[in-house]
Amino acid sequence: MTYDFEATPLISLADGVLTLPISLESAGNSLDSDAIDQAAAAVAALRAGELEARAVLVVGLGKNFCAGGNVAGFAAADDRAEHIRELADRLHNLMRDLNEVTVPVVTAVAGWAAGAGLSIALAADFSVGGPDTRLLAAYPGIGLSPDGGMSWRLPRAIGPAAARAFIIGNEPMSGERAYALGMLTTFTDGDVKETARALAVRLASGPSESYAAVKSLIRSAETASFSDHLDAERDSIARLSTTPDGIEGVDAFVAKRAPRFGQN
Repeated sequence: MTYDFEATPLISLADGVLTLPISLESAGNSLDSDAIDQAAAAVAALRAGELEARAVLVVGLGKNFCAGGNVAGFAAADDRAEHIRELADRLHNLMRDLNEVTVPVVTAVAGWAAGAGLSIALAADFSVGGPDTRLLAAYPGIGLSPDGGMSWRLPRAIGPAAARAFIIGNEPMSGERAYALGMLTTFTDGDVKETARALAVRLASGPSESYAAVKSLIRSAETASFSDHLDAERDSIARLSTTPDGIEGVDAFVAKRAPRFGQN
């Protein structure tokens, strides 16, 4: 591992989980540009093999996950279009790499997830919310349109009609309703951050190559024919059967014991 964590002091790695804060309590949990840059650097390093992590956890450092972009900063910019374009590019650097990581991604959607914060929440493999979770598109409220992939991911999660109604209507949605619709994958009555952390740690101890294959297959299924996708599934399951985790999983099942993934 060659990654220098001193260059990204907000980022941490423990129990195989790479934790990425995206908002700071001191800034009202608005999207923090420095935090986004640090997260982007860490995720790029993960993809490049410069650090080893078996799961990613995205959090807000405060009572809310992320309240969206810094609107006061938008208003103060000399050139608003250029300022917002630059911020979107910085966010999208993170979103592109986060979309491509092979390990599971978990978001701890505590409190509000609005605007770009909701876009990030939607990018996870597992999004954890609770009774205090509130989701809001936010963009129409300031006369803008989505960034961070919201207009791409949300229609795939809940359907185009529901996505249009949610974004254009710009009404808050409860965590319970979001979970029922499929905008959140996990709902807990307990502490959202603790639940998300425990989930990330559990995933980090699982079969990483199996997870990577699942993510790859689901992504490629969007454009593949059914017949071609069956071939891809055949090749994938055959390949995994000879990997350390594949061998361990099958042998543990036959021996009627818990598998010990990631040991080799």
